[in-house]
Amino acid sequence: MIRSLYDWTMNLAGHRHAGWALFFIAAIESSVFPIPPDILLIPMIIAAPTRAWRYALICLVGSVLGGLVGYGIGFFLFETVGQPVLELYGYADKFDQFRDYYNEWGAWAVFIAGVTPFPYKVITILSGVTALDPVVFTLASILARGLRFFVIAALIWKFGPVIRDFIERRLGLVFTIFIVVLVGGFAAIKLIPHG
Repeated sequence: MIRSLYDWTMNLAGHRHAGWALFFIAAIESSVFPIPPDILLIPMIIAAPTRAWRYALICLVGSVLGGLVGYGIGFFLFETVGQPVLELYGYADKFDQFRDYYNEWGAWAVFIAGVTPFPYKVITILSGVTALDPVVFTLASILARGLRFFVIAALIWKFGPVIRDFIERRLGLVFTIFIVVLVGGFAAIKLIPHG
């Protein structure tokens, strides 16, 4: 199954709608979807290294726009949409304490969540709920997501053949590491002290 998913993703890189698929995943990941766009970005750059910067830019734009949707969910729809999403990720019980400190450190929270495996959608929704300055939120998102996606693109563009060979020979290991990092991001939410 992992091999067929990998082959499907590699084939998607050459498809004329590859950019749109990447944009869509990057956008929904920033507001509600649990799987980061890296799962598409990395194989797509490996398959088409000359498009590395284009794919990183698509990821950046999709992610920032999706982050603004997450901000809107928090700002306008917290009770109906935002609260259930926070409950899904196990963060609802810590939210009231977090809200008190958030706006003081909000730009750093957005930046850190934007470059780490921490679930970015949690921060986008919290930014809306706490009414973090939208300009600060957007600038922090652009810097963080740009750093993340362009560093990934640069590394794969530079070391693509070696990375592709490693991934294809050790696909199970790579998938396991990806899952551990993903689950680790969600676990980090639960380990944040209550204050």
